[in-house]
Amino acid sequence: MAVKFGPGGNSLSFSKLKFPDDLPKYLSDMGLDCYEIECGRGVRLSSATVERLPLLARENNITVTLHAPYYISLSSVEEEKRDKSVEYIMQAMRAADTVGAVKTVLHSGSCAKISRETALKLAKDTITKTLAAMKAEGIKCALCPETMGKINQLGTLDEVIELCLLDESMLPCVDFGHLNARTLGGIKTPEDYAGILDRIENKLGRYRLANMHIHFSKIEYTAGGEKRHLTFEDSTFGPDYEPLCELLAKRNLDCTVICESDGTQAEDAALMKKAYEIFS
Repeated sequence: MAVKFGPGGNSLSFSKLKFPDDLPKYLSDMGLDCYEIECGRGVRLSSATVERLPLLARENNITVTLHAPYYISLSSVEEEKRDKSVEYIMQAMRAADTVGAVKTVLHSGSCAKISRETALKLAKDTITKTLAAMKAEGIKCALCPETMGKINQLGTLDEVIELCLLDESMLPCVDFGHLNARTLGGIKTPEDYAGILDRIENKLGRYRLANMHIHFSKIEYTAGGEKRHLTFEDSTFGPDYEPLCELLAKRNLDCTVICESDGTQAEDAALMKKAYEIFS
């Protein structure tokens, strides 16, 4: 086993190619072996994706993950909205099951008008209902709450860990760009990365650390946290990817790493893969 790297959605360089038919060669040519389907604006998979992607992925050793819609509200104060969010998550989980995705990423929620403690309690309730619905339908895809980039959002590392403690089937999605943005540049050294990995292992155990999901990109931030995703060519905002790749190799982890750079996500994922291989 080893860490797998790939893009979240399609880079600009994929624009003239056909999805999903051209995906295996495109990823292979860059040395990549993972791909995240982006359903941020709603779960709408083409018939070609449903019919052909599972077999293409299996035949080419591509690990598929999926991102659930952004409009899901785990921590809404309105119970009706939270119940609706359970159905939205289940739509994503069913889609993931259909295409053979092994992990589904979920935004952790907002706490703009309520306390973080209340928001976390409401999010736990929503996820608990979702887990029961997944069990009832026999869906095995791992649910992965994500660390978030804006300070007023639910989704600190500790809050994501707390959500994952609800069920051993859940895996954290650690977005290091988001964590760096919400701490206003708090990830600068290898020790900063090591501290994050240590907290996950201490709270969730070695297995969930080794198999967690990772998002990575450089992100511009303001006083409120995340502003916009950048590319690896940016030299103003971080974080740097090399120290993380070194730790993933030296700790012998089996994570999936999805790059979310703005338009160059496949190319930048390939840079991460190359850095990882240097240390492997």
